[in-house]
Amino acid sequence: MKPFELTIAQARAELDSGKLSSRELTVSCLDRIKSVDNDIHSFLSVTEEEALRQADVADKQIASGGTEALCGIPFSMKDLLCTKGVTTTCGSKILENFVPPYDATVVEKLKNKGAVILGKVAMDEFAMGSTSENCAFDVPENPWKPGYVSGGSSGGSASSVAAMECLGSLGSDTGGSIRQPASLCGVVGMKPTYGRVSRYGLVAFASSLDQIGPLTRDVRDSAMMMNGIAGYDKRDSTSVQESLPDFTASLAEGLQGMKVGIPKEYFGDGLDAEVAKVVENGIQILRDAGAETIEVSLPHTEYCVAVYYLISSAEASSNLARYDGAVYGYRDQDAESLIDMYRETRSKGFGDEVKRRILIGTYALSSGYYDAYYKKASQVRTLILNDFQKAYESCDLVISPVTPTPAWRRGVHADDPLALYLSDILTISANLAGIPGMSVPGGFSADGLPIGIQLQGPHFREDTLFKAAYNLELGTQLANKCPDIA
Repeated sequence: MKPFELTIAQARAELDSGKLSSRELTVSCLDRIKSVDNDIHSFLSVTEEEALRQADVADKQIASGGTEALCGIPFSMKDLLCTKGVTTTCGSKILENFVPPYDATVVEKLKNKGAVILGKVAMDEFAMGSTSENCAFDVPENPWKPGYVSGGSSGGSASSVAAMECLGSLGSDTGGSIRQPASLCGVVGMKPTYGRVSRYGLVAFASSLDQIGPLTRDVRDSAMMMNGIAGYDKRDSTSVQESLPDFTASLAEGLQGMKVGIPKEYFGDGLDAEVAKVVENGIQILRDAGAETIEVSLPHTEYCVAVYYLISSAEASSNLARYDGAVYGYRDQDAESLIDMYRETRSKGFGDEVKRRILIGTYALSSGYYDAYYKKASQVRTLILNDFQKAYESCDLVISPVTPTPAWRRGVHADDPLALYLSDILTISANLAGIPGMSVPGGFSADGLPIGIQLQGPHFREDTLFKAAYNLELGTQLANKCPDIA
């Protein structure tokens, strides 16, 4: 087995035993990137020199005997996490040359634990999209099948992990942007409870929905990364002071006493037959592990897409107002007046999807329409949260598909943004409710495309999700299964 093929847990054992150095592991990943990324297009930038320096520091820490679980492990970072001295573009021309003067809290935490940062990976512009095709610079491929989407907006994170270019990645999830690409690329993706992981240094799309989380090859690695990034941060006003368990302690066989809810609204019209079959098999695996399954109802599911796109677009309109060319980022140099400069900077700097959502959000917040759109959407959001809270009175978590279909060909929905919006219907509710959710590989379509299974639980019960996910993984036997890429 080559070093880049190791899981985080396997690499940890090799590093601690002295059989492998962090430099050797990092060089292996860098060589892997050089070998396959011209075809996969996961990375927007590779910080080779800094990664090797970090690896050498990690080796010294390991030699001294005081190592953290993530010390010496190479990761990729979604390109909306601020990285000191390294370009952070958010996949947008408007930030093409932006170099942050500080690290995001999650990046800082990883560095403090001795982790190695390999570089920044591709994403939909400002995290707005479901395929990563909205990236202004490069579009990541699905490593399982050329010409198919890797998902979005954390498509580069998912593809870099699936292609074994790194041992794990950090992405962000606003409406499914960790779980959906994880499902389409056959990796594990965790969206933590809102407030569990600091958002400080995350370039905001929709502040009440955004959450940072890990993408990994198996469930244990996901738990290890969560141990490394979770926790209260006074620099983030939405961070929650909640007790922090050791998530790896949840990884035990057997689910006796656990009740799993099956939401009837998630298995209706439009669900691909192959996806349904994979999820049904996952449900049986949980039953065989000792869990009891019951039917639950989430009656306001049909309103999720409308509510999400009103709230997220309104918040995007506000958050993206700062990109006006006056302080940092792209600035149009030919404008003859201040108003022209604002208009031309934003017209040329933003892509079509970002402009579309800014317009939707600005309209929804405008005088005379606020009550009819944003306020009403916020009220329905509360009803969606109430649905989950009622469901969790009778079960410990819910199981469902992640997406209605496996991955699709690139460009299929290029002229139909509404079709892409509807593809998020099974993931956006977790963001609206602020609950944790994760995608675990469940199987494959007849065309060899991965299909994930979604688990969602009550606030701050990531441990419950990890326990169920671990047993699901044991049953599917898909842990660390990766595509055959030369």
